Amino acid sequence: METPNPNPPSPNHPPLPFPWADTSPEAFDKELCDLVVAVAPRIFAVVQEYEVDPGVKDGCVAAWGMAFDDGPVRVITIDGARQFVLNTPERALRWFTGHGGEDQVSARLVWLGRSAAADFTHAEAA
Repeated sequence: METPNPNPPSPNHPPLPFPWADTSPEAFDKELCDLVVAVAPRIFAVVQEYEVDPGVKDGCVAAWGMAFDDGPVRVITIDGARQFVLNTPERALRWFTGHGGEDQVSARLVWLGRSAAADFTHAEAA
């Protein structure tokens, strides 16, 4: 059996919000957007580089990845044909580095900067 609360809230006095809390819908939306930015995964590209002529390199983006603070890394190739779940972003490099004959392909990670803003509207956030 549950013990009744000896000091039940008065129906005449609703609970007071924290004096520093702004409870407006706009403030809540801003707080949610700030949270999204704070916990967003880091986005990176896996780029491949290769020599086209002696001393002349070319390159391409081979895949995109997302690295979460606590958890696995997700990588998907540009054409969407292959997806990987890896322990670290650096593990993706082995899948995109090749040594076929004289043509050596190396791979690197290129990190995108963290966004400073979030928005509920797709067009505004892009």
